[in-house]
Amino acid sequence: MNFGKVAVMMGGKSAEREVSLNSGAAVLSALRSAGIDAAAFDPQNKPLEALHGENFKRVFIALHGRGGEDGSLQGALNLLNIPYTGSGVLASALAMDKWRCKLVWAAAGLPVPDYEIVTPASHFAEIEARLGLPLFVKPANEGSSIGISKVKESGGLRAAFALAAQYDPCVIAERFLAGGEFTVGIIGDQALPVIRIVPQTEFYDFAAKYSRDDTQYLIPSGLGSARETEIRTMALRAFQALGGRGWGRIDVMLDAEGRAWCLEANTSPGMTDHSLVPMAAKAAGISFGELVIKLLEEARCD
Repeated sequence: MNFGKVAVMMGGKSAEREVSLNSGAAVLSALRSAGIDAAAFDPQNKPLEALHGENFKRVFIALHGRGGEDGSLQGALNLLNIPYTGSGVLASALAMDKWRCKLVWAAAGLPVPDYEIVTPASHFAEIEARLGLPLFVKPANEGSSIGISKVKESGGLRAAFALAAQYDPCVIAERFLAGGEFTVGIIGDQALPVIRIVPQTEFYDFAAKYSRDDTQYLIPSGLGSARETEIRTMALRAFQALGGRGWGRIDVMLDAEGRAWCLEANTSPGMTDHSLVPMAAKAAGISFGELVIKLLEEARCD
C-alpha cells in the first residue's frame, strides 16, 4: 500500500510519556526500515493541526495513557479526517476507564472480579472486609500500573486510596485473585497466544514491566490447549464488547480455583520489540516489522 507520509504519534503529556517515547521509537524504526516515509510527532511540542500542514496522511498512535488512548486524540483525528491505528473514540474511552469497562463487560456477561469505587467518604474497613485481603487499589484512568497498591494488612486501604487519588479522582478497590496473571494480544479478529506473566516483585508493577530483567513471560502459557482456547475466546469477546478494532490487549487473571476473569483492556499497548503484543505476535509467526505494517494497513477514522 502507498501509505503516504505517516506520523508516529509519541510522547505526549501523560504519566506514561517515557514509555510512549520508547514505543514510538521502535515503531518509527520499523516503518523506516520498510521504506515508509514516517516521522515522529509529539503532541506535547506541536498542535495537531500541524498534521495537515506537514502533509501527514496516516497516524500510527504510539501514545499511552490520557490524551493518547482515552478517545480524545481519536476524536481529534476523526475531525481532521486523518486515518489512525487502533480503536475509535468509544472503545478507547471505555478501555481507559477501568470502572466503566467493567460495567460494560458485566453487562455483556463477561466475568469481572469483585470491586468497589472508593471515595474520601468511604468506610475503608467495611470495603476491606467485603473484598477481603489482600486487595488491589488503582486509579481508574491510568496505565502501566501507575498509582497501584496491594493492600495486605487491615487499615491499609486509606493510604492506598490516597496514592491512587493523586492520579485520578475515580479510585477502584479490587479483589485479589491468586491464580496467576495472563495477557492476550488482539490483532483484528484474531486472539494471539496467551502469555503468562510471572513477576519477581510483589505484583506486576511499573518496575517489573519496564526496568527489571527478571520478569518471566511464558509462551506457551502452560494452560494447555483447551484452556488456552477458552481464554483467547473470552479475551476476544471482551475486546469486541468494548467496540475495539485494529489491535489491543486484554489482561486476564485466574483465581485460586482456576477460573478466568477479565481484568483490564488496553487499546494502545506497548510497541517495543520486548512488549507483550509484539511478543505474542512473534509466537504466532508475525515479526515486529510485519506487525507494524499490518496495524498501519488497518488505520481508519470512525
